[in-house]
Amino acid sequence: MKYVIIGNSTAAIGCVEGIRKVDREGKILIISAELHHTYSRPLISYLLMGKTDEQRMKYRPDAFYEENGCETMFGKSVTKISPDKKTVTLDDGSEIAYDKLMVASGSRPFVPPVEGLEKVKNRTSFMTLDDAHSLKAMTGPKTDVMILGAGLIGLKCAECLIGKVKSITVVDMADRILPSILTPEAAAVVQRHLEKYGVKFILSDSAAEFTKDSAKLASGKTVEFDVLVTAVGVRPNTGLVSDAGGKVGKGIYTNEKCETTLKDVYSGGDCTEYYDSALGDVRILAILPNAYMQGLTAGINMAGGEAAFEHAIPMNAIGFYGLHIITAGVYEGESYVKSDGENYKALYFKDNVLKGFILIGDVARAGIYTALIREATPLDSINFDMIKERPQLMAFAKNVRRSRLGEEQ
Repeated sequence: MKYVIIGNSTAAIGCVEGIRKVDREGKILIISAELHHTYSRPLISYLLMGKTDEQRMKYRPDAFYEENGCETMFGKSVTKISPDKKTVTLDDGSEIAYDKLMVASGSRPFVPPVEGLEKVKNRTSFMTLDDAHSLKAMTGPKTDVMILGAGLIGLKCAECLIGKVKSITVVDMADRILPSILTPEAAAVVQRHLEKYGVKFILSDSAAEFTKDSAKLASGKTVEFDVLVTAVGVRPNTGLVSDAGGKVGKGIYTNEKCETTLKDVYSGGDCTEYYDSALGDVRILAILPNAYMQGLTAGINMAGGEAAFEHAIPMNAIGFYGLHIITAGVYEGESYVKSDGENYKALYFKDNVLKGFILIGDVARAGIYTALIREATPLDSINFDMIKERPQLMAFAKNVRRSRLGEEQ
């Protein structure tokens, strides 16, 4: 059996480990456009902060490929999948045959079509290790930085530049920071925290035109900068599958076995859309734990085993200069909100189940809330009033504590 994996990040590594759970002998080839050993993308901001280094950023040890019998082709891109011939074509025109194919092609930065953007000399995105190297080379103590986008990528970029550059200005057309995961009230808590460290925000505004070192905003304001970071969002890399005739929406369609609609072609990670059990519908769930589980599931099935990935939910665990944030699920139904200005908690419940939560500051035992969402635990079967105030095992029936939450008898 010959397995080919397109990509070298979380879902790809999960796929390798899934294959090797079932098949220790089949050949595995990993093809990646990047030149680096597999690494954890969320750690690039900590690299620039000096809190980690490139060795500790590695997602698996140096010997991972050898120990798992993987051949690697780094610095190569796949340009075409031919499911009828069961081959992939590389950017040099060569073809490689496969028996089972995994597409873990990830996503790419969205570059907004703003007039004059091509004139900006010192410009980068902030998604890869190479982006981090570029940003470090461009910046210094006298650098004014403008970040276009106040989402997760933009704010992690801002965090790693605090104290290392002259100024940081973040611009976003949304009315709040982290609009995809925080409500306005929750976002205000995080914004105040970052402003204490000198980060300036211009919200409900957007770039209308660029010169080489300034941006004219839709409001008429002008922001001058030495370096521009575009962090407006990402787009799933779906082209290989769609061009081959596979079903694609916003992301690559997969079922619970992580199969695409193309025979013997699987997919996982940021390039896919998946069933969100909290929402009850399909959407892109671009987070690391889901990517790994999709990869693992795909690998097991590719090698002839049986696996299904269910109960996927959106979940984020992040922090900004000591302020911890965990979110999960969807924010619909009734809500319970508690805030003291620094700590913030919001729980959302509907139809007798917990649907989602936001925790800022005190995030202890957030796993209990996450388990309630994943398992759709009926709230009338637990002491939910106790859970609202403080998540703890005593709020559950004894049999649940023993079987699901691991409490010792």
